[in-house]
Amino acid sequence: MTQIAVKVLRRRQEALDIASFELGKPDGSALPGFSAGSHIDVQLPGGLTRQYSLCNDAAEQHRYRIAVLRDANSRGGSAAMHDAVNEGDTLLISEPRNHFPLVHGERALLFAGGIGVTPLLCMAQRLAAIGADFALHYCTRSPERTAFAEEIAASPWKDRAKFHFDDGPPSQKLQLERVLATPAPGTHLYICGPTGFIDWVVKAADRHGWPKDQVHLEYFGAAPQDTAGDRAFQVKIASSGAVVEVGADQTVVHALQAHGIEILTSCEQGVCGTCITRVLQGECDHRDLYFTDEEKAKQDQFTPCCSRAKTAMLVLDL
Repeated sequence: MTQIAVKVLRRRQEALDIASFELGKPDGSALPGFSAGSHIDVQLPGGLTRQYSLCNDAAEQHRYRIAVLRDANSRGGSAAMHDAVNEGDTLLISEPRNHFPLVHGERALLFAGGIGVTPLLCMAQRLAAIGADFALHYCTRSPERTAFAEEIAASPWKDRAKFHFDDGPPSQKLQLERVLATPAPGTHLYICGPTGFIDWVVKAADRHGWPKDQVHLEYFGAAPQDTAGDRAFQVKIASSGAVVEVGADQTVVHALQAHGIEILTSCEQGVCGTCITRVLQGECDHRDLYFTDEEKAKQDQFTPCCSRAKTAMLVLDL
């Protein structure tokens, strides 16, 4: 994967516990282009790698902007960004990738939960630029936790955005059942935020009959898994015939690493898709948030960073 050295050009406090970081080439040259919904991998101090959505206008070539929530429950990424990354620092990042693209449609409804606004902000900028019909529903706990509120309020598309605060009066809260009451063939839904928020919107869309191919989503983190019933299993390497035992408390990635077999990982939560591995035989216990239900049902690939096996063995295309 191509790595790009970038300088932190600007760091700004966007809301309570949310900071944005503007990244650019040290020499001021253009960065690789990206499309709305894209993210980059950022190598952080301490050796962590995390994914962050780009939230600046996709027409810009001189900078990437990301925003990071300080999350007490994170695995170190948010603390590293908030505590160890400052203006003037140099970071290594990947080229942008997009697993959450805009698709052609007559209308778009954007649903943002908290820090999930980042890819949707970029989408709103793009939709406004091409004159598309859209609306952004931005849900946060309170005004002081609402990143980019001033920027949105000053934008040419401010009338398309609605803010909904948990601590505000009932009249301003998102009336989701009403908004999703009537599925429209040309309307696509885009949802990003915490797992609970995404599930709330997706289940409402399902109740009202929205087709799955009109509902697009991106998770920022995996929900906690119940691992009490996890059992050991084996994975077989197709190229060599080697068999590796995966302990009940081990991931496939870590079990393989212990035997000198490296699989490229990034999020380690089944969100980003970096570690996807082909499965030639066996039934997977999918625990990712990356594949669709249809893709999971094929049993021909899985995310070894978090997923396991339902059968005694998986044969991997390694």
